[in-house]
Amino acid sequence: MADKNTNMFYLIFSFTIFGLAHFNLVNTLSANYYDQTCHNAESTITSVVKKAMLNDPTVPAALLRMHFHDCFIRGCDGSVLLNSTGKNKAEKDGPPNISLHAFYVIDNAKKAVEALCPKTVSCADILALAARDAVTLSGGPTWGVPKGRKDGRVSKATETRQLPAPTFNISQLQQSFAQRGLSMDDLVALSGGHTLGFAHCSSFQNRIHNFSSKQSVDPTLESSFAASLKSVCPAKNTAKNAGANLDATPTTFDNRYYKLLLQGKSIFSSDQSLINSAKTKALVSKFASSQQEFQKAFVKSMIKMSSISGGQEVRLDCRVVN
Repeated sequence: MADKNTNMFYLIFSFTIFGLAHFNLVNTLSANYYDQTCHNAESTITSVVKKAMLNDPTVPAALLRMHFHDCFIRGCDGSVLLNSTGKNKAEKDGPPNISLHAFYVIDNAKKAVEALCPKTVSCADILALAARDAVTLSGGPTWGVPKGRKDGRVSKATETRQLPAPTFNISQLQQSFAQRGLSMDDLVALSGGHTLGFAHCSSFQNRIHNFSSKQSVDPTLESSFAASLKSVCPAKNTAKNAGANLDATPTTFDNRYYKLLLQGKSIFSSDQSLINSAKTKALVSKFASSQQEFQKAFVKSMIKMSSISGGQEVRLDCRVVN
C-alpha cells in the first residue's frame, strides 16, 4: 500500500519493536475536548480540507492514507508529519511513505487554527479531523472524532519497515491488527478505505507478472480485469505514474470496493486475502450488499483505530518538534 494517495494499509508489523510497546487504546480522548478552548477548530479545518479538494481531487485519499500511516507507527501522534533533520531521517522519508502527499493541507489547517487558538490544537488531532472530513466530503459518513491527542517528538524512517506490503496474506494482516488492539472486523471495515485512491503499478505488479513458477497472472483475478491491468502496467513499465484506480469510483466513498472484491477485481493481494477466510469473506459480502452496514462499521473502527495513543506535546509547527 505504498503509492500516492493509495495503499494506506501498509500496516504495522510489530509494536514490540523499536520501543513501540507502550501503545494502547486510550479513553482520555473526548469529542468535546476543544469546546471551551477552541470551539471553531473543526469548522476551520473542514474549510481548509474542502478548499484543497476543489483544487486537487486526490486530497481525500491522501489524507486518509496519511492518518492510517500515522496511527500504525507510534500511535496517532502526528509523527508522520515531522520533517527529517540533519541527524534524523523521519517517517515521511521511509520507503513506504515517500509517496504520501498533501502535507500542505495539514500545514494550512494548523496555520488557520493557530490564528484562532494559539498553542492549543495538536497536529495529530488536525490530521484525525482532516481524515474524517476527507471521508465525509467524498460522500461517506460523518462522526464525532474523539480529540485530545498529543504530538510525538520521535519520527524514524527505519520504523516504516514495519508497515506490511500489499502482498500480505490474511494471517499476516490479522497479526498486524491484533497487535494494535484491532479485530478482524476492524480489518475488513478499515480496508474499505481503499474505496478512495489510485495505486501505482509497483504495488500490484506481483499479481500480473511472474505470479508463480506455473502462472504468470494471479488466478484469483478476473481475466478481463487482469488484462486491463497488464495493459496499463506492462512487464517493463517505465511510465512513472502508471497504475489503476482502487475502485471504479476513486473519489467517492462508497461500498464499490467490496463488490469488486467479490468479482475478482481487487488491486492488491492483501485485498484479495480478505475473501480467503470464511469470517472475513462473510463481512466482505455483508458490506458489499449494504452501504449502510459498511459505513456503520467503518465509523466504529475508525474511532477505535484513531484512539491509539502516542505523543507528548502540542506542536507549534507540524513539521518540527517544539
